[in-house]
Amino acid sequence: MNITRFTDYSLRTLIYAALHQDETLTIQAVADKYQISKNHLMKVVQVLSNKDYLTATRGKNGGIRLSRDPAQINIGELVRLHEQDSTLVECFGADNHCVISPACQLKGILAQAMECFFAHLDNFTLADLVNANTDSELKQLLQISEPSKF
Repeated sequence: MNITRFTDYSLRTLIYAALHQDETLTIQAVADKYQISKNHLMKVVQVLSNKDYLTATRGKNGGIRLSRDPAQINIGELVRLHEQDSTLVECFGADNHCVISPACQLKGILAQAMECFFAHLDNFTLADLVNANTDSELKQLLQISEPSKF
């Protein structure tokens, strides 16, 4: 199973936002930390905002932040949102030209495998990805400094 770059960027954006729960972030800051295209990330943020994973505010003081508590963001739901129509093999797509499709059992087997993949991800939330065990290492890897307590 291979997830799309769009799904990967969605997950990474939510992880970054979860590490900054009390802050409004810029798309540029997220793009810089992950060294990814701001233009591509803008599309990701738009979908995440439309699906109520992020709140996006335009303007000079605008930015993005999580719309929900990390424990309310289900990883399976998010991945399914982006990957449900994945064409894992040609026969999954509308433009199927495989000559053995009428007799082949592979499509059904792979569809069941994909559903098992999604079902497993349903057991996890964003809070499982960003928690007391991972928080400090993730912040170190992303070079996120702790806010001053003064």
